[in-house]
Amino acid sequence: MNSSISAGLFRKIPLPALRIFEAAGRAQSFATAAHELSLSPSAISHAIRKLETDTGLTLFERSTREVRLTRHGELLLEHIQRGLEEMRRGFALIAADEPKPLRLHTAPSFATQWLMPRLADFVRDHPNIDLRFSASTDYADFETDAFDLDIVYGEPRPSPHEKIPLALESLTPLCSPALAASIRSPQDLYHQTLIQCDVQMRQWKGWFEANNLLPPTHYGLRFDRSSMAIAAAADGLGVVLESTLLAERELQSGRLLAPLRHNSREIRYIGHYLVHPRRLRPHDAFEVFKHWLLSALGPADGQASGPHPP
Repeated sequence: MNSSISAGLFRKIPLPALRIFEAAGRAQSFATAAHELSLSPSAISHAIRKLETDTGLTLFERSTREVRLTRHGELLLEHIQRGLEEMRRGFALIAADEPKPLRLHTAPSFATQWLMPRLADFVRDHPNIDLRFSASTDYADFETDAFDLDIVYGEPRPSPHEKIPLALESLTPLCSPALAASIRSPQDLYHQTLIQCDVQMRQWKGWFEANNLLPPTHYGLRFDRSSMAIAAAADGLGVVLESTLLAERELQSGRLLAPLRHNSREIRYIGHYLVHPRRLRPHDAFEVFKHWLLSALGPADGQASGPHPP
């Protein structure tokens, strides 16, 4: 029997049937579900059997003593529970008369290095917007994770979603003022501890080649987050090749300097993208945050490319 359910058939399945299935599947017992819903066990059994007939699925394995979900039943239960929870949240929001939160997923280093230092301005100007943040190196799954926006590092994977390039970033060697005093030319870097960020799209090897130099074969420190690499450089542990966008706070405070910015070739590229679903009715706060983000970053005029001449 075909296990697929057409959209038309799904619309014909009454919500009470799904509620009965959820209770029976969660309890793995028709009797317990009947007690919870104030129905008779035979009514529960009849409703489940009709649901199986309508969908063409066997949802429970039955024996004389117990019922157990089939593989199809387990999968369906998971999605029905998720849907019921979303409906519960919706009713709770309406009852509390609270705005729906705007849920943002972002690359970790962008969150800590660029977004968080500016967040106070956004919250001050938009106190009624409820923001929820999540940061990881994974892509947001808009269908299951229910995020509204995703700020990703690197070229986003192919998808039907809207993709907007953010600021044009510049990579240049950065270090503490104490180390900067001994760095006058690119060749001086051979005598320094170089800090490598392993997840970075453009790394030291490309920078040395862009400046017509042989890349070193050894690096003193390696990190898997730009935020940690930047912090290590600000603490005087070495020289890091990093985005001046992500290190903007440390550069403005003087904790980091760019000693070779005017006598070496920078690498310029678009490092971050804003991704979001193409929705006809977006979240109320969606456009507000999107406009604020793009305005704060400035236009991404230019293309991701190789070195930028001094």
